[in-house]
Parts: sequence; C-alpha cells; structure tokens
Amino acid sequence: MVNILFCGNHKVFDGMLTCALSILKRTDSSEPFTFYIFTMDASHLRGDYLPVLDEQLQLFYEVIRKYNPENRVITVDVTDLYLSEFGGCPNEDAYCSPYTLIRLFADKVDILPEKLLYLDADIMFNRDIHLLYDTVLEGYEYAAARDHYGKYLVSPNYINAGVLLFNLKRIRETGLLEKARALIKTKKLPFADQSAIIRSTQRKKMLPQRFNDQKFLHSHTVVRHFSKRLFWLPYPHTANIKQWQVNEVHRVFRYHAFDDILQEYLCLKKELEQ
Repeated sequence: MVNILFCGNHKVFDGMLTCALSILKRTDSSEPFTFYIFTMDASHLRGDYLPVLDEQLQLFYEVIRKYNPENRVITVDVTDLYLSEFGGCPNEDAYCSPYTLIRLFADKVDILPEKLLYLDADIMFNRDIHLLYDTVLEGYEYAAARDHYGKYLVSPNYINAGVLLFNLKRIRETGLLEKARALIKTKKLPFADQSAIIRSTQRKKMLPQRFNDQKFLHSHTVVRHFSKRLFWLPYPHTANIKQWQVNEVHRVFRYHAFDDILQEYLCLKKELEQ
C-alpha cells in the first residue's frame, strides 16, 4: 500500500486531482493507493476557507477507483484540532494559507500509517512514484529535497517541505511535529510550517533535486513542483503558475509531457461543473 497525504480546501482540489492522476498514470504497479485528505472549515478567518466539498470527494473517489478498485480516499476533518492548537496563533496569516499548517497534525491522527508521503497540491509526477516512495527511512524522521532558492540563499541543505516522505514512527519518538507545533503557537516564522519543521528536525535524509524540482522539468525529473518561481525575461518577475492552469503551462513553460493527464483532468472538471 502506498500512502499519500494532501492538505487543503475546496480551492486546491484541482491540484489534488491532477497530482493523483499523475501518480496513477505514471506508476507501473498493481499496488493500491490510500489518499488521505486533511481539510477544515476556517471560514472564521475568511469566507472562502471552506473544506473540500462532498461532490469533489465523490469525484476523486470515482476517479481513483477506475485505476484500481482497491484504491481508497480517507478524509480527515481537522477543524477542531486546528482551533485548539493554532486558533489565534502568530502564524494564522501564513504566507500561503492556514491550510499549510495542518500537515503538522500528522502525528496526532492515529489512523495514519508509519510511512506517509506528504505532497503539496501543486505537484505532478513525471515518473513512477516508487522511485521516491521506496526510499529507506530507517533512523530518519523524513526525507526531502533541497529548496531550489533556499539552498543558495539560506543554507546548502535547506529543504523544501512541499514533498516530505514521513517516518511517523520515528517522528513520534523524537517529537518533531510536537516541537514544530509549539513553535507555530509561540513565534512568527518566515515560512511558518516549513520553518517550524526545519528548526525541529533531528535527522533528515536528503534527496536529489529530481524528487522535488521547483524550476525545471528534465527527463529524469520524478516530481515537478509548480511553486512560485523567478523569471528573468522579458524583465525580472515572479509567477505562480499551477499545473491546472493548462493554457499557462503550455504558453509559459511549453510543457506537453503532462498532456494526457491534463486532458483527462479537463474532461473530469467539465463533468463536475455540469
């Protein structure tokens, strides 16, 4: 069983769906997947901070079951956990949204397995997930790749937390996420949960950049992370193009490696809208 964790609300469902499709289409294995989705109602902070919708979850379930009838999706509402742990904390206005914080509850949800791959919603797999998932984690709390910009601007082993292969057994022993939550509750951090995880880590396994490529797509790239990036032309600027913005993926990146995935996504999106 391969275990995946997504965190977010109804607004990033398109990312969860396209990422899941990329995993299912690029992985040559009969092994079933379990997709865990952490979501919550944070409308007290902003009106559109609503959980993943029931109709979205139903579509997700139907899609993954087409690839393998044993595939599962398990939704965990962490609203109460969030309010008790992070309500009113200094990082509620995190750089993305409060939904970035809820992966820090992974050790508190008993149904989660010991080995778990956390993925941001703006992720696409270009190659078989087992190239990443089969990484041995004995003695490590997690495995992660370097942040494309942070490895130059912060430190050589500064990691990007958009792709984290968790060893929850070890994490519960060291208290990594417990320590990270304590930081979130007491200190304003530059990158909120990512900063808290990095500061609380005892031992991490460094992965090659191809497991979280935030700028380029190579033939050897396993994970393409569609995070905000810097463009130099026609003038220096940043852009935050996501994989579900299909026209922009074609126009700006000139990517067509994901066309089979994105075409299926567009058809599914039309069905959901109808």
